[in-house]
Amino acid sequence: MMHGDSRGEQEQEVYGRQLKAGRNEPILEPDLPIIDSHHHLFDRPARPGQPPLRYLLDDYLADASAGHNIVASVYMEILAFARQDGPEVLRPLGEVEFANGIAATAASGRYGPCRVAAGIVGYADLRLGDAVGGLLDRCLQAAPERFRGVRQVTIAHFTEAPYRFITNRPPKDVMTSPGFRPAFEHLIKRNLSFDAAVFHHQLQEVIDLADAYPEATVILNHCGHAILMDETDDAGRQRVFEHWRTLMGELARRPNVYCKVGGMGLIPWAFGLEERSEPVGYLELARLWEPWVMESIEAFGAERCMMESNYPPDGRSAGFVPLWNALKHIVRGATADDKAALFHGTAARAYRLSVPGLK
Repeated sequence: MMHGDSRGEQEQEVYGRQLKAGRNEPILEPDLPIIDSHHHLFDRPARPGQPPLRYLLDDYLADASAGHNIVASVYMEILAFARQDGPEVLRPLGEVEFANGIAATAASGRYGPCRVAAGIVGYADLRLGDAVGGLLDRCLQAAPERFRGVRQVTIAHFTEAPYRFITNRPPKDVMTSPGFRPAFEHLIKRNLSFDAAVFHHQLQEVIDLADAYPEATVILNHCGHAILMDETDDAGRQRVFEHWRTLMGELARRPNVYCKVGGMGLIPWAFGLEERSEPVGYLELARLWEPWVMESIEAFGAERCMMESNYPPDGRSAGFVPLWNALKHIVRGATADDKAALFHGTAARAYRLSVPGLK
């Protein structure tokens, strides 16, 4: 997993100056066990005029060992390491095989106690209907102890603004395509979850899906990912917040839906931190993120919320240490039981993880 010494410089250029910032911050509640419910690993070739994109096991372990007690993680698909041949529908199997190898490496204990990729969420093109059944079976065979579900990013917007920052532009109208619900039923039959990645104005689609399949496990990514890029004043941002809050409250009424709390370092949130040249500390992150974090937890409750790093994409805006400090600071008044749920218990339950040392 090792690569050249220029790696950090390349990542800094791609993700901004915040990626590795803040490692000198004091760690808040350093003993609190954390299951990072959402992160990525990838190694992508350079595009014309750009450096390659790399964030691999050694990078994640360097972040996970920087002070917070990251005991395990959930690997989230990012359209990486696909097979280069064979039927198109089966090519995402390569990423699950890669992630399972990473998990086995971490589970050996040779590289520290963190069980990276203890749970694996792979990709499937759910527009393909019944054809995905074979892929899901192969993924379960490849990673029987770790493969837990599927994500297909379905973010959509009526302007081009968000797509400037997305490496792989998602297809349109995925959840309303004819094949989606037949494919979704294959997830349910295999006790696999669905990670929903949408913008806030698409939350009604997730509500409709949860209503249609109350037996399914749906896991909302990034607090419902409010998009604020087009809002130029406080009044506009407040309108988005109120719309988002209403939809989140409605979605939370569906008991089969969980919420990942994080992802607010992504550029469509429009906090502007990716433009900063100086490191951003946890108190500033907490100030910006707190309304969204607290409303998410208020809607879903701690037993259906799980904290995420969304690293390295969130590294555009926040260092790994300040990111977790900010999330801890925001919920500093929570009970010990609620903190346990938020930082590890809900993720363990939703993804059916068994982590040494955690009850």
